[in-house]
Amino acid sequence: MWELVKAGGWPMLPLLLLGVLALAIVLERFWTLRRNEVLPPGLGQEVRNWAARGKLDPTHIQSLRANSPLGALLAVALEARNRPRDQIRERIEDAGRHLVHRMERFLNALGTIASAGPLLGLLGTVVGMIQMFMGILDHGVGDVNQLAGGIGKALVCTATGMIVAIPALMFHRYFKGRIGGYVIEMEMEASALLDALDGRPSVLNTPPRAGAASAAAAPVTAKG
Repeated sequence: MWELVKAGGWPMLPLLLLGVLALAIVLERFWTLRRNEVLPPGLGQEVRNWAARGKLDPTHIQSLRANSPLGALLAVALEARNRPRDQIRERIEDAGRHLVHRMERFLNALGTIASAGPLLGLLGTVVGMIQMFMGILDHGVGDVNQLAGGIGKALVCTATGMIVAIPALMFHRYFKGRIGGYVIEMEMEASALLDALDGRPSVLNTPPRAGAASAAAAPVTAKG
């Protein structure tokens, strides 16, 4: 393994550093974007119960803000509860953009690693090929097996760049998708809280009434 690293030349050093950095980002994002940390189970229902019982003092709201990204979003809605609904939604959208930016921390760096890895690997291969052909120019072709071995060693950088870039790209897309799913669920919880503040029944976890269900299921008869 060490022989391959030495064969790749100096471009292998930044490639290995990029690989270590990508691994650190992936592990950190897995830990930070755990579902229980972003969307604590039952938090939305608990906050709606607060609103129903009138427990909206600053201490509750401050503890909610420090709880999780979902808690921070709901805290913004509670702080603006006395404003018109459209203004509350604007506050929620502004807070949501900041929260998404926070959840996407380091993802730009991960995407950059995915893009730069193959280019850096190709650079190392080109540098190795140039050195090899300069040697041929000075000393002739010599042993064909040695020439083939030199080409293989030069391609080590390209292979390393792909090994670094492919997982980085996959995890970058994965975390983007996970954050997108979290955002949708946070929007649903915020809308349910707004309904609770307005005194309307929430669409979350609200079973249909039996009368309404039977009325919806009853066939429509024509008049006349």
